[in-house]
Amino acid sequence: MSELENAGANGGEREAERCGHFARRPKHGGECSEWGWWEERSLPQKILIGIGFGLLGIGLAFVFGWVVMLLWNWLMPEIFGLKRLTYWQAWGLLILSHILFKGFGSGHGSVRSDRKRRRELRRYMSAEPAAEKETE
Repeated sequence: MSELENAGANGGEREAERCGHFARRPKHGGECSEWGWWEERSLPQKILIGIGFGLLGIGLAFVFGWVVMLLWNWLMPEIFGLKRLTYWQAWGLLILSHILFKGFGSGHGSVRSDRKRRRELRRYMSAEPAAEKETE
């Protein structure tokens, strides 16, 4: 291989290393982008990727309902003497448990409350040693 071809092959690797990860490629201006792999795709490719992920998500959702149905029908009738569930009853049970244990929201409120709880805990933990020193 000539020096020019070798420099071209290694130049892309050097640019990728400069961005900190091989999956990231520098844009035309030289700055690195985490979405470089997505920006390089054409519109039909992006549409096909979106459809593929959508179908994968729907397939996984159906499998998840089926697994819940199988687990319920395997364990609950023998352990507690409960009736067997159909596929759609298992999905209803999943939705009901989601409502009861997670609530109706999209979950963003719980993230904020988690942050608030952690912040209060840090304040409490940092204030505790100071209070112990004052009592001694």
